[in-house]
Amino acid sequence: MSGSQLATWFLQASGNTGTFILLPCTGMPKKRQHLKPFKPAPTASPAPGSSSNAAGKTPRSVNELLASLRHASLDSSVPRQLPTVTPSVPPALREILQIPDTPTPAPRRQHRQRLDNNGRRLPAGPPPPRSWVATSGGATHLQGQASGSSTVNRCGLADSTLPGTYLPAPRSLIDIILRKIAADWDLHRVFNQYYLYYIPAHLKAALIRWVGIASPDGLSVQDLKLILLPSPESLEEVEDDGISEYHTSVNAEVNYLDLSGSLGRSLTLKEVSELLFPSKKQVDSSEPQESWDESEIIPSPPRVLLPNLTHLSLALDPQLASEASWRQLLALSSKLTTITHLSLAYWPDPSLTPRARLSTVTTPQGQNIAYGGTNYYSHSIDHDWSEALLVLRMLSRNLYALEFLDLTGCAPWFKALMLQSEHDFVDWVGSWGKVTLLRIHTGWTPGEDALPSEVIAYREAIDVATMVERYIRAARGGKGRIITVERNRIDP
Repeated sequence: MSGSQLATWFLQASGNTGTFILLPCTGMPKKRQHLKPFKPAPTASPAPGSSSNAAGKTPRSVNELLASLRHASLDSSVPRQLPTVTPSVPPALREILQIPDTPTPAPRRQHRQRLDNNGRRLPAGPPPPRSWVATSGGATHLQGQASGSSTVNRCGLADSTLPGTYLPAPRSLIDIILRKIAADWDLHRVFNQYYLYYIPAHLKAALIRWVGIASPDGLSVQDLKLILLPSPESLEEVEDDGISEYHTSVNAEVNYLDLSGSLGRSLTLKEVSELLFPSKKQVDSSEPQESWDESEIIPSPPRVLLPNLTHLSLALDPQLASEASWRQLLALSSKLTTITHLSLAYWPDPSLTPRARLSTVTTPQGQNIAYGGTNYYSHSIDHDWSEALLVLRMLSRNLYALEFLDLTGCAPWFKALMLQSEHDFVDWVGSWGKVTLLRIHTGWTPGEDALPSEVIAYREAIDVATMVERYIRAARGGKGRIITVERNRIDP
């Protein structure tokens, strides 16, 4: 073993167990070895001449370099290379001297058009991506509604609104967001179903309108519940706090309901009636009371979902006008006593049995009688408007507070507004004496390639609208409110 470290092992025996333990024993620690510092080799010193030159010459700044370049460019001693100009020769001398023709100059670069189709100046920079310019599904759906054929230009539902209602300004941020939500409604109705109820009240009507027009599947009664009613979970929490369900489910600030394009496609008036006027559950009162002192429970009338509803749009899609039901409209109108603005655009002829127009019943005598009140030739050949006048009279009595009526696209039954069959007629002095604005547009205009029959039908509809305006003003005879009739005009 080395002298710096001694490994001595002691044998230690325990008295009873007989075990042995080997204990290492170390010696003194080693001395530290001090290393000498390393110094690099000295480098060769520069020449004495170079050091004096570097010290005497200072580097020039950037401004000095730029100034020297400017002086060099302005120096007249430096010759400039001017473009060579070949003299032109007349064609006659060119042929005699056999000089080759001068090459034609290169065509100028075509100037890029900086205006769009509408004459607006395009922004600077590259064109936008195609995905930004391409129309979405909702816009395509609106264009399909606006133009029905190549010969007839139809007015779309997006262009007709009720006066006195709030809608975001066109192409504003809120308007763009609502249209985008309506176009992607299949996504939002699932993932955002618990947040749609908390949309501000003044934007709910606009959202309902765009969902019915721009959504591919239209507006359903479940969609209305998502927007107008809170979720069942929140109702249970509120009921536990002792607050009635009426105060949580009523939208007192919503006074406009636009169902344009949804009726007959994804929504019925019966479903709307059950949603707006829910029937209250009847309490079983057959059980006897425990004492005579208890107060008898008196059933309260059912609550209304929209108590301040004044503007209602029931405009139909022109392609689905046959799906409307006047019977359901009469049942709903008896409850809409606060309606002041109503739109029945593109509704068919007033009839309680529209599907029975071609049905007949054979009498015992062998005669065929129309099953309903209106057959296929009632208005065109027989001039029988009795059923239409009956329906309109019942509707006018129910909606006695009406101030605005939109009948765009209802040209086939404009005559019923000024006819009378015994005691059935539209009372423009009594029931609808408050109507101050009547909109009776044809809903379509003949195109450039329209058939002569379409042009004649268009002119006849305008003539009937003119006669309706004169009839209403003559019926009021300067008494009551002044009425304004919006109709198409024929350019002279």
